[in-house]
Amino acid sequence: MDTLFISDLHLDPSRPEVIEGFLAWLDRQAGKADALYVLGDLFDVWIGDDDTAPLCHQVSQALSNCASAGTPVALMHGNRDFLIGDRFLEASACRLISDPTVIDLYGRRALLMHGDLLCTDDHDYQQTRQQVRNPDWQQSVLTQPLEERRKLGQQARAESRQSVLGKSRDIMDVNADTVAQFMAQYQTDLLIHGHTHRPHIHHTGQGQHLSTRIVLGDWHDQGSVLHASPDGKLTLEQLPLQPRQGARG
Repeated sequence: MDTLFISDLHLDPSRPEVIEGFLAWLDRQAGKADALYVLGDLFDVWIGDDDTAPLCHQVSQALSNCASAGTPVALMHGNRDFLIGDRFLEASACRLISDPTVIDLYGRRALLMHGDLLCTDDHDYQQTRQQVRNPDWQQSVLTQPLEERRKLGQQARAESRQSVLGKSRDIMDVNADTVAQFMAQYQTDLLIHGHTHRPHIHHTGQGQHLSTRIVLGDWHDQGSVLHASPDGKLTLEQLPLQPRQGARG
C-alpha cells in the first residue's frame, strides 16, 4: 500500500463539486493506503471548531471513517485553516503535525511543509503570517461571536484575492535559497509541500547530492495526489473530481 499526500483543497460550500470529488476519493482510499497526510488548507477558511456549517461535520465524519477503516490521517495547518483545533481533530480522528515536520517515509527522511514558509520573497505575506499564527491573536479572534468570525473570514478571503492580483508569480513562489536552508537544517534530500498550487517534481543536483522537491497541486479543476510507494517510487497524480455514487450533481 502507498502513503498519500494532498494539500490545498480549499473546501468551501460554493464549490460542491470539489467537496463531492474529495469525499468520493477519500472513500476509495479508506483502508487501502498506509497513511494520508493533508499538508494544509483542507478548508478555504476555518473560523473555529464551533462552526455549525454542514461542511464541517461532513468532512470530519469522512476523515474519521477513513481512519477507522485503517488509513490514519495526519493534518497540518495551512494559511487558510490555521484555527483548526482540538475539537475538530477529535471528531475527525486526525493527528495534528507541526509545520515543518520530518517523517520516515519507507526508510527515507521526508520533510513535510505547507509551503508558505518557503515564500520568503513575499515580505508582506510573511508579516501577516507571523501575526495570525500568534496564539494571543488567535484567541482574540476565537472569542468573537460566530457571525462576526464568518464576516472576518469573508473579508480575509477578499483581501487575499486582492493581494494576489498585485503580486508577480515569482514573488509568490518559493525562494530557492530558503528551500535549501530548510532541507539542510532537517538533513533531508526530499521535501514535500503545497501552497503555491504549482504541482511538479523538481530534481536538483546529481548522484549522492540529488535532492527532490515535490509540489502538491490544488483541488480546483482536478485533484492532486502524491503516491509514495514502499519501493521508493514517487508519483504525482492528477485526478478528475468524480462525485460519490448516489450523490446529487
